[in-house]
Amino acid sequence: MLTVVAFIVALAILIAVHEWGHYRVAVACGVKVLRFSVGFGHTLYRWKPKRQHPGQDTEFVIGAFPLGGYVRMLDEREAPVDAAERHRAFNTQPLRSRVAIVAAGPLANLVLAVALYAAVNWIGVDEPVARLARPVAASLAEQAGLRGGEHVLRAGFDGELEPVQSFEDLRWRITRGALERRDLSLETDADGRGRVQTVVLPLSQVEAKDADAQMFRRIGIVTPLTRPEIGEVMPGGAAQRAGLQKGDLVLSVGSTPIVDGQQLRELIRASVDGDQPREQGWRVQRGAQVIDLPVAPEVRAEGSGKVGRIGAYVGALPEMVTVRQGPLDGIWMGVVRTWEVSALTVRMMGKMIIGEASLKNLSGPLTIADYAGKSASLGLTQYLTFLALISVSLGVLNLMPLPVLDGGHLMYYLWEGLTGKSVSDAWMERLQRGGVALLLIMMSIALFNDVTRLFG
Repeated sequence: MLTVVAFIVALAILIAVHEWGHYRVAVACGVKVLRFSVGFGHTLYRWKPKRQHPGQDTEFVIGAFPLGGYVRMLDEREAPVDAAERHRAFNTQPLRSRVAIVAAGPLANLVLAVALYAAVNWIGVDEPVARLARPVAASLAEQAGLRGGEHVLRAGFDGELEPVQSFEDLRWRITRGALERRDLSLETDADGRGRVQTVVLPLSQVEAKDADAQMFRRIGIVTPLTRPEIGEVMPGGAAQRAGLQKGDLVLSVGSTPIVDGQQLRELIRASVDGDQPREQGWRVQRGAQVIDLPVAPEVRAEGSGKVGRIGAYVGALPEMVTVRQGPLDGIWMGVVRTWEVSALTVRMMGKMIIGEASLKNLSGPLTIADYAGKSASLGLTQYLTFLALISVSLGVLNLMPLPVLDGGHLMYYLWEGLTGKSVSDAWMERLQRGGVALLLIMMSIALFNDVTRLFG
């Protein structure tokens, strides 16, 4: 139920803001707006405010099908217009006014994203400290010289280092670097004594078509540093059979000393020989006692290989920090994050078109609904961050030069501005058909990805 409610609320906010952008600029330009609709299909509710802007008589509507909305303006191309109101028709407006009205929808979504990111910055959010776990064996992080335990102080591209506020902040920079094929410099405190060193992660070497867990495993930075402690133990699992209990602190596995939860998880994953588990001696601290236990993991298929699992949560909660900004810094960081997400979205779309990024990155309504429910269950700041991300995506998508989208109409106006002539009706119809076909293909791929992620 929470997923459905969170999804509907998200759609209502994002669509209403997008259409409000079109509506408000149309009113400012003197265009008569006939209808403002959030949703399509059967009308669930309609009303006309008693007080409206001068010259307006807009009907506001909520439709039954929530995946979209529209603003219907007075337009000679859609219906006859009385001569006395011709000056208020959209098609009779100067080019600059039409461009402003069409661009206002996507820009409203980007402004909303700035406001949402700013709100998250002001409220504050608890995130793991940017202290690194032991990197995955043979990964780029290990090859770069990281050993685990380092506190990342600053990070950046091309020698321009900026403070790292949390592990999530670091993950975002790693994601950008991998998808943009740019090396990331990390300034770290290795031992907590102020002995600062700089390490370069060669992310330009990462073949990253998907921003997924496998990408982070190849890079080697997967989780923040955690105590190698056993959490909840599942009944009947390998951990329970071996005698492990919640709260056990793992000191060593075989002859390998254990210093963090990620290292322990990696050793468990690797504790298989083909289809058979590899039993190893674990030394654990339980209260004041030190106990030796033989542990044999269960073998599970993962991708094309086999990994070990013990049926228990491994690793304590990481050290946390509250990330919060002041009024002006919060707004500025909201602008910066909106710009970064927008730029990354455009690059990813471009890479998907030329085949450098996987089409699996396309998401549809099922995935969005799933993320909406999960983020809402985690709290207000996570839900606001989710809304900001989707708002950026909606704004950027609508600026794409597809004839059925706002960006397609802006391309028509660009042609009109360059040639002095509007696009002919015949060409408009051809382009609209092509745009609808391409949009349907994208939606089909996104829906297929949704079904694969959720049920595959």
